Amino acid sequence: MDDLVTVRLILHPMSPGEAEQVVAGEPDSSARWAPGYPTEGDVAAARRFLSVCASTGYPQPFGAYEIRRREDGHAIGGLGFHGSPDHNGSVTIGYGLVPSAHGKGYASEALRTLLAFARARGITCVQGDTDHDNIASQHVMSAVGMQLVAEDERLKHYKITWTDATATTDPSS
Repeated sequence: MDDLVTVRLILHPMSPGEAEQVVAGEPDSSARWAPGYPTEGDVAAARRFLSVCASTGYPQPFGAYEIRRREDGHAIGGLGFHGSPDHNGSVTIGYGLVPSAHGKGYASEALRTLLAFARARGITCVQGDTDHDNIASQHVMSAVGMQLVAEDERLKHYKITWTDATATTDPSS
């Protein structure tokens, strides 16, 4: 599968071998990691990706992606799908960046691209969640058109739904 390219980023579909390197925290000689990469979140996502690979096979295009800066090729975080679409065409996403990449609009740029990619492949609904105190992530999901649809004691849940040519963020959809 080809990389997804934005103005400033490359969203690189992670291979099982690359995921194993992230889990081990040991890049091979070709990997270029920014300081602080991988984060605990990246390791958890790589483990989840490897689990999906082991149980149902290689899930791309609905797998994990490494976020790389185009200017230097360094990995600065990750994003992706928690698994293949369900029977209704719904997927759950997650994302994260190393602290030095925060506040630059990279997460919104990456997530906006991933949403367009999902929609172009027939996905009808994308869901995500964040901790109550993660205001930055809440802003990212809102900025890309996702709407807060529920809260529990730990998380805020966001969603965007597409019907035909329009995106809806109606909590009842």
